[in-house]
Amino acid sequence: MIANMAALGAALCWAAGGLIAIGPVRVLGSIAFNRVRLTIVAAALLVATTLLGGWQTLDTGAALTLALSGLLGIVVGDMALFWSLSRLGPRRNVVIYAANAPLTALLAYALLGEALGPWTVLGVALVTLGVMLAVALRSGSTHSWEAIQGNLLAGVSVCLLAAVGQAAGSIIAKPVMAAGADPIASAAVRVTTAALMFTAIGMLSTVRAGVRAGVREGARGGAAVAGAGGLGGLLVPRGLTPKLMLQIAGNGLLGVGLGMTLLLVGLAHGNAGVVATLSALSPVLILPMMWLLTGQRPSLGAWAGAAVAVAGVALIVNR
Repeated sequence: MIANMAALGAALCWAAGGLIAIGPVRVLGSIAFNRVRLTIVAAALLVATTLLGGWQTLDTGAALTLALSGLLGIVVGDMALFWSLSRLGPRRNVVIYAANAPLTALLAYALLGEALGPWTVLGVALVTLGVMLAVALRSGSTHSWEAIQGNLLAGVSVCLLAAVGQAAGSIIAKPVMAAGADPIASAAVRVTTAALMFTAIGMLSTVRAGVRAGVREGARGGAAVAGAGGLGGLLVPRGLTPKLMLQIAGNGLLGVGLGMTLLLVGLAHGNAGVVATLSALSPVLILPMMWLLTGQRPSLGAWAGAAVAVAGVALIVNR
């Protein structure tokens, strides 16, 4: 029950965090937004872990394992997810990404020996199907964001890569969490690894852009100062205001900080496939939130998908 409640809590955090993220992402772009929020959350988790004494629950091997988990689950997963988002649009992206729940269950069975009973398997299938239906049948699919950009197969393949990265990150972290690692310390390692990687990727992109600009200026006979302004933009992205910073901090602390900590609590106490499935309910939980905030009632198809997902949750929780 602890694992189930923690996983559902993570889904709720991610749903609420997603609403907060809409404005900052539109202004800054997904990559800059992710880099800023991960840096804020990493700093907060490092301080919290130090004050609470959580480092003593991690040895070098556990820390390296969690770092690899963060690399696959957050860095590879998020980069692939954002790339496919720009190609497929948000609706198709979420539907395909929902495959991470059954993928996690399969990997947990194959690598960790975590078998599921028949009713739990049915519950996992219903939750995954319900999430897909709730998103696919949601109204508003004619928005320009939903237009396919580029190769459809490439977009689907990269989105599945994101799902595999998320599943692999959970499976890698599972043994460490089951061994008694502190969830806050574990989240600190994963998020700090991701923040450092995103910062390094941003610096590399900035330097490359500066070099290309320098070459162009040199060809025109001008003086080139490669990357000077760009590095400053890396630290403080263009368009970042105090209001946006508060929104990013709120999204990060709620969605990444608390949400990831709850996910790790779930992995410490429950089956990885079940935890992944319940934590994937955020597209369903966001429906009533959007209704309250925008006044736009979700379609009957979306509610039907939500009902299927809730039935799956009932099977899992009451198995």
